[in-house]
Amino acid sequence: MISSSEYAGPGVTHVNAVAFAHARAAAEAAGVAVRALTDLGDLDQAVRLFARIWGRDANPPMSLELLRAFAKAGNYVSGAFEGDRLVGACAGFFHAPSEDTLHSHIAGVSPGLTGRSVGFALKLHQRAWAMCRGVDRIAWTFDPLVSRNAYFNVVKLGARPVEYMPNFYGLMLDTVNGDGDSDRLLVHWSLRDPGVTEACGRPGERRPDPALTAGAVVALGTAPDGSPEPGRLDGGTSLVAVPPDITALRASAPDLAARWRRAVRDAMTDLMARGATVTGFDRTRGYVLRRDA
Repeated sequence: MISSSEYAGPGVTHVNAVAFAHARAAAEAAGVAVRALTDLGDLDQAVRLFARIWGRDANPPMSLELLRAFAKAGNYVSGAFEGDRLVGACAGFFHAPSEDTLHSHIAGVSPGLTGRSVGFALKLHQRAWAMCRGVDRIAWTFDPLVSRNAYFNVVKLGARPVEYMPNFYGLMLDTVNGDGDSDRLLVHWSLRDPGVTEACGRPGERRPDPALTAGAVVALGTAPDGSPEPGRLDGGTSLVAVPPDITALRASAPDLAARWRRAVRDAMTDLMARGATVTGFDRTRGYVLRRDA
């Protein structure tokens, strides 16, 4: 459940009310209560949760002091609770005054709740919270090699990648990112876009649209031995494959994981430099990039 008092803003419009209803339905479906975090005890739970998820007990991705300052300054800090236990958290901050974008810096869900759509509930709470404050867009980054995150961001939420950023954070050295380059895709989530509204109102698995990949050429595929296999970069619609589980691959075959990093980076940056944009993600074929004629 979600408290409507969290959505105090410039006014509750019909569109905002729909966003609120979608957020509430997602939280109920996930079996969690999502709310803003302001109490020191709750914020400390979030710090410890992030530390467990990223395997950084000695150096958590977020400190208590920073989360406290974020919340006090009116930024977004929220948590998903199963009873009294915090099982997911998300924090973001506002861009420069000339922009209306909220940057969603970090979000994580306890590994034991995988498949419960707690992350979906958190993002829909963030969307409703932002919309009721007059924000039209949320931005964030994610590792383009993590296929489950690509599917979640591009398909389930309807966000659109706008920039490929090689080694954005530098060396991170945690259990999520490993010890390789920290490439990121920057995505923009247009909160009032009809496609986003439709995606947020349709929880569950999304079936790929055959029209999305019709006539597509393979810019990067997967060879029979599981290695990246470069293809053509001249298609109007192109497909860029990613490994099915990069986390497992980093542990079992780090050299191959590094080859995938370089291959995806080369294909994506080349295609985007030629004017292609990411328009979708297929679980079996990878990113779908389309270049307008």
